[in-house]
Amino acid sequence: MTAVGIDAVEIWTGNLKLDLPGTFAPQKGEDPEKYTKGLGLNASSFPDSYEDIVTMAANAAYRLMDRKGLEPDDIGRIDVATESAFDNSKPVSTYVAGCLEGVFDGDFHHANKGERKFACIAGTQSLDDAYNWIRAGRNRGRAALVIATDTALYARDDAGEATQGAGAVAMLISEDPSLVELSTHQGYGSADETDFLKPNQQFPSVDGKRSVQVYLARMREALMDYESVAGDIHPDDVRFVPFHTPFPGMVRKAGLLGYRYLTRDTAIEEELAEEIGRQPRLEAFDTEDAYHDAVREYTDALKGTDRYREWYAETIDPTLTISREVGNWYTGSVHVARASALKHALETGEDATGETLMVGSYGSGAQAEVHTETVQAGWTEEIGALNVDEQLDSRYDLSWAEYEEVHDVHNHEMDVEVEEFTAPESEFVFDGWGRMGERKYRFVE
Repeated sequence: MTAVGIDAVEIWTGNLKLDLPGTFAPQKGEDPEKYTKGLGLNASSFPDSYEDIVTMAANAAYRLMDRKGLEPDDIGRIDVATESAFDNSKPVSTYVAGCLEGVFDGDFHHANKGERKFACIAGTQSLDDAYNWIRAGRNRGRAALVIATDTALYARDDAGEATQGAGAVAMLISEDPSLVELSTHQGYGSADETDFLKPNQQFPSVDGKRSVQVYLARMREALMDYESVAGDIHPDDVRFVPFHTPFPGMVRKAGLLGYRYLTRDTAIEEELAEEIGRQPRLEAFDTEDAYHDAVREYTDALKGTDRYREWYAETIDPTLTISREVGNWYTGSVHVARASALKHALETGEDATGETLMVGSYGSGAQAEVHTETVQAGWTEEIGALNVDEQLDSRYDLSWAEYEEVHDVHNHEMDVEVEEFTAPESEFVFDGWGRMGERKYRFVE
């Protein structure tokens, strides 16, 4: 069976930067380590006044297509995943296609276009859609363009304000991929939850503590479901575990949960038993509350073991490098984590070809998906082509007053004009409104 997966990836980050320990923390009267160590964040990427979900998506897609030498006829579908959409009818993918048609010969008139919504998991769902489309033989030899793009902004003084971010990840899905092959198996954990929602509003309503609990519960269900169809996963068989990363501090919890689950009934559990005992089993307790108390006690002890700390440092921590500098990208976050892990492997001279990634995606509301990916032989060329470090270094560092101004620009309830902080170059920009209230765009050389 021909391999199907991600052939190429490009990242486009917002052109502005908000320094959390240096700018945000002093204004909030907080210890900078609340952000750097607690949340695990150093900075947020932020969109300039001429940027939005369309410009970032189109810029990432343009860079991908240009680098790969692709034309519109090579693309059979364009799927955009976002929870920042501004139209309940016209999908963002049509805007993106219109932008790209302005710089490439040909058009996307025969490409299927759509928009996916399920909070942050929609990017992975779009990958699944493209995978299934190719597997079904409906692609006519063409590839799919999947783009995750969001302005993950919160209302001022909201608890989530420090985790903000903005950016896009474009992925080319094809047969015989150069980057990773997607597994045929997936595991799901899904339930009707109210942990994070946007009921006809721009900025989200969030129950932070509940959201963490739901994230972990759904992720555990998805892992169990995956193993029920694909077989047991041993921690030593997985090189990296990219999780959805609203902020790295949450991934610390997810990594610990995953390791505890994956080591259950293994030699690792037996070895750790000499130090912290064996994992609690429900049948050994009179009540579920007593069992859960014992699990929490065991998990706390597990976190302090050298074996777990080494596994986390090698398997999880490399996935967080980019996220620490950009914040939450909603639908793009788990795909940034994948790129971060492989970027780490490239920079440290590791040969990751044939290695397994266990990818944990999540969307509030709520659903988690776990699947595995196998790194392909062309991964070094693809990851080496990323210029994310240059993008991060070139961002404009906002003062607090400038942050307040540009935040208001991206509040749809306010009519605010602010001069751009950066000069666009070789990128798409927002260019005002059309006669029916549609957003217009142009390419700046």
